[in-house]
Amino acid sequence: MSKGPRVRAWRSLPLLLAALWPLAAPAQSARPESVGLSVTRLQRINQLIDRYMASGDISGAVTLVARNGRVVHLQAQGVTNLESKAPMQKDTIFRIASMTKPVAGVAILMLIEQGTVRLTDPISKFIPSFKEAKVAIVRPAPPPPAGQPAEGTPPGPTTYTVPVDRAITVLDVLTHTSGIMSGPVSQAAGQSITDTRATVGLKWVDGIGSVPLEFQPGARWAYSPSAGFDLLSRIVEIASGQSFNEFVSERIFAPLGMRETFFWPADAQRARIVTAYTRTATGLVPNETADANTGPDYFSGAGGLRSTAESYARFAMMLANRGELNGVRILSPRSVELMGSAYIPDTLPGRPPGEGYGLSVRVVTDPVARRTPLSKGSFGWTGAHGTHFWADPEKQLTGILLVQTPSNQLRADFENAVMQALVE
Repeated sequence: MSKGPRVRAWRSLPLLLAALWPLAAPAQSARPESVGLSVTRLQRINQLIDRYMASGDISGAVTLVARNGRVVHLQAQGVTNLESKAPMQKDTIFRIASMTKPVAGVAILMLIEQGTVRLTDPISKFIPSFKEAKVAIVRPAPPPPAGQPAEGTPPGPTTYTVPVDRAITVLDVLTHTSGIMSGPVSQAAGQSITDTRATVGLKWVDGIGSVPLEFQPGARWAYSPSAGFDLLSRIVEIASGQSFNEFVSERIFAPLGMRETFFWPADAQRARIVTAYTRTATGLVPNETADANTGPDYFSGAGGLRSTAESYARFAMMLANRGELNGVRILSPRSVELMGSAYIPDTLPGRPPGEGYGLSVRVVTDPVARRTPLSKGSFGWTGAHGTHFWADPEKQLTGILLVQTPSNQLRADFENAVMQALVE
């Protein structure tokens, strides 16, 4: 198929899938008290968002809390744009950035269940350029001779490469322990290949096997912002024979009724996309590069999705309900249990206390050590523009925070506001 027909085909995919969406039951709501949450205490979420807007940290937010597969809190506050003052709506569309990664993780787990991908598979099985992977070693600059003043610009550090100790596996990439473009040396070495993403789509990762790794596979945890999960998305394409967009749309979004989770907006959806802002000393200013890492032909499993709160909540509720929502099963309970297991402990360099890492998600392993009210076993992830979610299978609870200005403190305060409302 030529590029033109291919592009037209995927752009019409939502229309083709529309007939499937009615099969999924609508998201159900419930009175908070009926599922063990206090309606009075849930109002503290609204008060929290009001405080952050009043301090100029965010322009607005949409927040959602669900338990037992039922939405008990869905609120829109503030504005979508500070200049137009357009009010935030419950169906406002947000760039969820790296909250895309758990979707890619679920896609890989679906293929693992089918037997077409294994956690232990070397990624070179799918992307041959990784057969000769190397690791970058930084050689420090030599000190100036003793007793002699340094002249001119001192030489900087240099690098050389060594072979990998072992093959990079699918598990390494899912858990951010692969070393693939996970730091300054590898990011700089791969920049010219990264710059081709908008034109070649996910095929950009086919050539990054020549980029030296930041460290030996499994040696430590270090976030791979784009390359790692784009590589996993490419593996989905190779193993399934579908584009990543087609796979997640047909196998995840349509069955769950996620009508408004997508990679690139249609013209009618653009008016509902919130403006992303950067916090500065003089206030919030529009983030002019918010869409730099996405495009109409680039379906990034690392960070390309947009969504409304209610639409993404279906995905989160499915995970909290151990792989099923409204009679639609996406994963087995065992696969969800493994997804939320701490494959990477907090003792590995790079992980904070009380927080391990599972298959595409952070995992709370010790609430006390993490200083969090979240339950042990809760798992989820965060987006670069401030979006945040977690699923708690033990308590059948999920929380979703959608903003477009990042704030680590707001994330923590939102977790607290949700959990203090849980009374049963």
